[in-house]
Amino acid sequence: MSSNPEFKHIQEYLDKGAVILDVRTEVEYNEGHVKQSLHIVLDDLEDEIEHVKALQKPIITCCRSGARSERAKDLLADYGVDVINGGPWQNVQSYL
Repeated sequence: MSSNPEFKHIQEYLDKGAVILDVRTEVEYNEGHVKQSLHIVLDDLEDEIEHVKALQKPIITCCRSGARSERAKDLLADYGVDVINGGPWQNVQSYL
């Protein structure tokens, strides 16, 4: 596991019923993903903020390496969403 300090909160967020949000491209997502994840491409996320907020659940973002999911986390946090960066999707998968 990486040393990202947010990773220690993944299980806590899952226990709270968090939604896993995968922000990779459709091609990347189709190559493999966390089965129950919500898929919104990072470039479309700002347009989908109200959809994400309407879930009324904490969010764990993920992507291929953790960079896009960090940007997604920052964007969602700016809109008041309870969110952490789960990093690579395989990292989040390892908690399930």
